[in-house]
Amino acid sequence: MAVGSIKERILSRWMALRNERASWLDLWREVGEYLMPMMGRFLCSETNRFDRRINRIVDPSGMFAADILAAGMLAGTASQSKEWFRLTTMVPDLDESHAVKVWLADVQRMMLMIFARSNTYRALHSIFQEMIFAGTAANILTGDVSDVIRSRTLTAGEYCVAANERDEIDVLYREFRMTVSQMVGMFGREQCSSTVRGLYDKGAMDEWVTVMHAIEPRRERDASRRDARNMRYRSTYLEPGGNGDALLRDSGFNSFPALCPRWIVKSNDVYGTSPAMTALGLVKQLQVEQREKARGICYKTNPPLQVPFALKNEQANMMPGGINYVDSGSNAIRSAFDVNFEIDHLIADINDNRALINRCMYVDLFLMVAGAVDKRMTATEVAVLQEEKMLMLGPVLERTHTELFQPLIDSAFSQMIRANLLPPPPPELQNMPLNVEFVGLLAQAQRAIGANAADRFVNALGVIAQMKPEVVDKFDADAWADFYADATGFAPHLIVTGERVAFIRQQRAEQQAAAAAQQTAMMQAEALSKLGGIPPETAE
Repeated sequence: MAVGSIKERILSRWMALRNERASWLDLWREVGEYLMPMMGRFLCSETNRFDRRINRIVDPSGMFAADILAAGMLAGTASQSKEWFRLTTMVPDLDESHAVKVWLADVQRMMLMIFARSNTYRALHSIFQEMIFAGTAANILTGDVSDVIRSRTLTAGEYCVAANERDEIDVLYREFRMTVSQMVGMFGREQCSSTVRGLYDKGAMDEWVTVMHAIEPRRERDASRRDARNMRYRSTYLEPGGNGDALLRDSGFNSFPALCPRWIVKSNDVYGTSPAMTALGLVKQLQVEQREKARGICYKTNPPLQVPFALKNEQANMMPGGINYVDSGSNAIRSAFDVNFEIDHLIADINDNRALINRCMYVDLFLMVAGAVDKRMTATEVAVLQEEKMLMLGPVLERTHTELFQPLIDSAFSQMIRANLLPPPPPELQNMPLNVEFVGLLAQAQRAIGANAADRFVNALGVIAQMKPEVVDKFDADAWADFYADATGFAPHLIVTGERVAFIRQQRAEQQAAAAAQQTAMMQAEALSKLGGIPPETAE
């Protein structure tokens, strides 16, 4: 395949992807204007500029709700302050191995340290903001010499994506701008166009140049070769206005390097829908009502006046307590019309809209206990309320685990292998695939729904057992302990293994049998002693 055809095909597909995305742009712009003005970049020239209109936002309730949702999603799924995932083998007997357990714990701890050291958590917050804003996020994850991994989060409008037959996003095109200094530093002076080289030689380091980056499955490759140009995914940088068919860089990746999670996807759509889109109409209505409230207050505090014609060229004193001398009768200063504005009804409707916006943004979930009307709610009532909320957020969590966190952990693991950071695995793990188990707050809350049901069952069983003790025979305490520990996210290393439990019970049974035998021997000895002190004739 000729080099020129690569550039032409990329530019042609970029136009096709932009046409496919076009119907979303107006919606994204409107969401940005009313809820998240810092999000989105719809013209390449908007780099490092913020001159867009933000005066549409009179009431920032929607902005506050979006901030709470983004922070809540990050804290609930991947909090930096706690363990939010575990590595397992999906083989219970293998997971019980001490060597396997220690190795998995060491790798997990190293991975969490890498996430904390790099910009991963900052990138995750930006990803959740993008998902709330546009329903789709895009983040390019690459290796880094100092931090092992490095993330670059894109914003809606600067990229296009496409999905494969499995509804998995595997194509990412983006158009962005780089300074001359950045281009020479990243690609080298000789790879840049003559225009960029000329600017560099003149010292114009901060001039902006448009660059394109295309990531997609490689159509033709030699799978037996391991060089960058035969990897599964092509990564191509080019300068649309550059010299002929020249490319800035043509390399590749073994796996798709972009994280492209979506909030909710309808049917065959590529781009997702977001909670901000749901709340958009309410937020727009809220701005209108706030303006109307301000206008009503102005009418009541500063109404239009009817002033005698004789005062036309005189300066009237409209300050509180001001005195104006006018003729009696019809020449008095008075309001042009009576202002009878019922502001209480408008305020009630504003508060109702704010409550609906908070529901759209799941604020009532993340601030459930703090915002509860009745602070005396019992633990059972909170658990039931939590179940209802989690059912609404459940599909989003499942998609986030699949499209965001699983690829993130897989990529980090691959980079750790390349950097030779993994400790030697035990022999049992040779050629054994690993599994990721998510134990963040929201994942635990989902599992806790089953724990709440188990609590209610055990409590009811205890009540029945007081009347019918034999009903306890239906209860498997060992199985309940394992289930409850898993459902509540209890540390697995604090749970005694089945083999250990069997050994402990065997020892206990042997000790009890020995104690019973000793007791029996003592009773027999005592009985014989008593018989020995009784005269034979009495014994007969």
